[in-house]
Amino acid sequence: MGRAVPRTADGRLGSRPGDREPVALEAGVHPVALAGSRDGLLVVPDAPARRLPLLVFFHGAGGNAQRSLPTISPAAQAAGALVLLPTSAGATWDLIRGGLGADVTALDAALAGVFRQYAVDRVAFSGFSDGASYALSLGVANGDLAEALLVFSPGFVAALSQRGTPRVWVSHGTQDAVLPVDRCGRRVVRLLQESGYEVHYEEFDGPHVVPPPLVDSALDWWLGGHAP
Repeated sequence: MGRAVPRTADGRLGSRPGDREPVALEAGVHPVALAGSRDGLLVVPDAPARRLPLLVFFHGAGGNAQRSLPTISPAAQAAGALVLLPTSAGATWDLIRGGLGADVTALDAALAGVFRQYAVDRVAFSGFSDGASYALSLGVANGDLAEALLVFSPGFVAALSQRGTPRVWVSHGTQDAVLPVDRCGRRVVRLLQESGYEVHYEEFDGPHVVPPPLVDSALDWWLGGHAP
């Protein structure tokens, strides 16, 4: 059973991994019911009964869990990680639409369900574009839950609180016309470094996309050589 810590109104998540024993897994992609009519997805790798890392991946504006699946699922399954893909209540995440609320509540409930069902040993937040900004902002506020933040082409970081010191991996395309690298990716990295975060930054010659090799790189950076 997952255990809870007190929640506040500043983006804090209460759900935490518990002491559930590892069990045999039903590999595949499973629906996750969220508040309202939207659904998220949980990707379960084909792995032996053991404690697993969990990656939470937030889609970009106008996206959803299903459309994000090809971006993150192949590399995560190869790495033996669970992936939770929520879907935002609106066209993008609540923080970007004006304030934290429904999406944080739905995420907390979804995480609680995952922690009840699976033995999780560590958690990272990830995302693309608006989802990258959301992963950073929630991750800084919940660094005692998310040990790492893996973000692709973020626009900003706007945490309403700061807890813990997660490691941060950032990539951004030098030809990005949606969120230009100089005022977005480079600025975000500089702000995080000035706040004392360990940041690994990779630029690539390309537009507003998530190159598959960089997904592999991010997961290797998170999981490689950092056994719990």
